[in-house]
Amino acid sequence: MNDIFLSACRGERVSRIPVWFMRQAGRSLPGYRKLRAKHSLLKLVQSPELAAQVSMEPIELLGVDAAILFADIMLLPIAMGIEVRMVDGIGPVIDAPIDRAEKVSQLEPFDAERVEYLNETIRILRSKLSVPLIGFSGAPFTLASYLIEGKSSRSWIKTRRFMTEHPESWKKLMSALSVGIIKYLEMQISAGAQAVQLFDSWVGCLSPEEYRTYVLPHVQRIFTALKKTGVPRLHFGTHTAGILDDFANVDCEVIGVDWRVSLSEAKRRIGRKSIQGNLDPAMLLAPWTTLKSTVDGMLDEVNSKKGYIFNLGHGMLPEVDHAVVRRLVEYVHSK
Repeated sequence: MNDIFLSACRGERVSRIPVWFMRQAGRSLPGYRKLRAKHSLLKLVQSPELAAQVSMEPIELLGVDAAILFADIMLLPIAMGIEVRMVDGIGPVIDAPIDRAEKVSQLEPFDAERVEYLNETIRILRSKLSVPLIGFSGAPFTLASYLIEGKSSRSWIKTRRFMTEHPESWKKLMSALSVGIIKYLEMQISAGAQAVQLFDSWVGCLSPEEYRTYVLPHVQRIFTALKKTGVPRLHFGTHTAGILDDFANVDCEVIGVDWRVSLSEAKRRIGRKSIQGNLDPAMLLAPWTTLKSTVDGMLDEVNSKKGYIFNLGHGMLPEVDHAVVRRLVEYVHSK
């Protein structure tokens, strides 16, 4: 087992820099594209053999040091009774969003049987992988945003208005999602996931005071509950430079950051926790000399062989050439 990713999560010294990429499973890879030509996204994630195949492709093709479970953050709301449609070019769509305070009660308790297929996917992967497997969930704010907005948003106005106009209903919604997330990630860990990451893709729209008031207590609850599992816990968000001190104020091993804050500044602010990031995904489309120079600058900002994981500052773009990514992985490994 190549376990340098887990060692880096724990802040231990490693022989080479561990590398993996968010959204490495799918999108830009040829095997995934062939499968998507035949199957919907939900069909793939709900078919253990196919989902395992997608999860393993970047290990074989890119040479990364960790696999991430091929799934979707909307599987948790589905397991809590929410009807979700996956629309190409748009993403998740909820036709009956939580647009009134009284509709919070429509969210059902997490039902593991609705996502039982993930357990089988994880068992298949653990029997085949030679690198650690990362499980994941969307964070409560990001999931709540989808449930309230009905789809992805650029402003999250409906979410922020609901949050401030109906604080008790907001608290009830975030609490229900947090309980579901804990059970969801515990299920993945029990099935064999060796680390878990909480994705908060939209939380950067909040001010520090809003984050501390409306979000942080729920995220703290999640990470505290998962501590007993003993697996590394990663906390990632985008646009978090303005709230990073609070974002890192949770009981976890790793903080993931995007490219809008330097690694040195982020490391100073998160303290002793390990750090993950933070290459701009668009840099994978740049000339090799530019990409190489950018990576060199990043690695000069941290102790790259202790408590550091190389990753993107968000997900892999569909336009990326996997040969470039493979070359990048080899380059980082050589440092």
